[in-house]
This record gives sequence, C-alpha cells and structure tokens, in this order.
Amino acid sequence: MVISGIFLKANVARLVTLTGSKDSHSLVAPRFNKLALPKNPSQDDIEVFSQAFKAYCADNSVDKVVINRRATSGQGAGGAGTFLIEGVLLAISPAAIEFIHPATVRATDKREGDKKTEKPGTVDLGKAYDFGYQGLS
Repeated sequence: MVISGIFLKANVARLVTLTGSKDSHSLVAPRFNKLALPKNPSQDDIEVFSQAFKAYCADNSVDKVVINRRATSGQGAGGAGTFLIEGVLLAISPAAIEFIHPATVRATDKREGDKKTEKPGTVDLGKAYDFGYQGLS
C-alpha cells in the first residue's frame, strides 16, 4: 500500500510518500515534496494545485492520504491557508483521506520511534513522514 503523509502549514502542503509496512517501509518520490497556494488564490491557482496533486497521486499510485488534523480553536488553530488546502484536497483527492491528530503521532513516536529509519531531516518533511507512517499497516 502506498501512503502519502501531508503536513499542512500556512499555504503549503508538505508531502512524503511511503510504501510498505511500519516494520519495513521506504520513501517513494523523495524529490517532490511541496505544493503551495498563493495567499489569495484565484480559481486558476486552485486548478493548478489540484492538477499537480492529482498527477502526483497517479504517478505514485497513492492508495491513501493521511493529513494532520487542524486545531479548530485556541493557540495554533489552523488558519485560512490550511483550511483552503484541506478543502481542496477533500474535494479532489483520488485516494481515501484520513485525518490524524498530532497527539497520536507523539504517542506513536514514543512506542515506535526506532522503526522510523527513513524520516527526513527537515522538520516539516519529518512531520509529513510521521503522518504517512501512521497510515502504514
């Protein structure tokens, strides 16, 4: 099963795609890792974003997409950019979408941190990897 982990932050979606299982997995398409929308997107901007995401899913045979669950209130609540991207992904994703709470990722890190051997070094890609890892069986 091919899983794409997506970390939404502001107007950017960071993508890490994994294949395999939690015990034995590998990165897919490590060079492509970012989709962005302008702060005030037009319909054309959304169309370009949508087509790029659909092409990415088709090229990598993505079976499932795992996205960070946005906070709805309080400090760190998701802003307009993440809200827009989330809506676009829900509307156009050719693969099933699952939302994972960041607390679930922290709990998994404590239990299975030693299995995350392919985790990228940058913070945002590392978070996208964590969400993709959650989707593995």
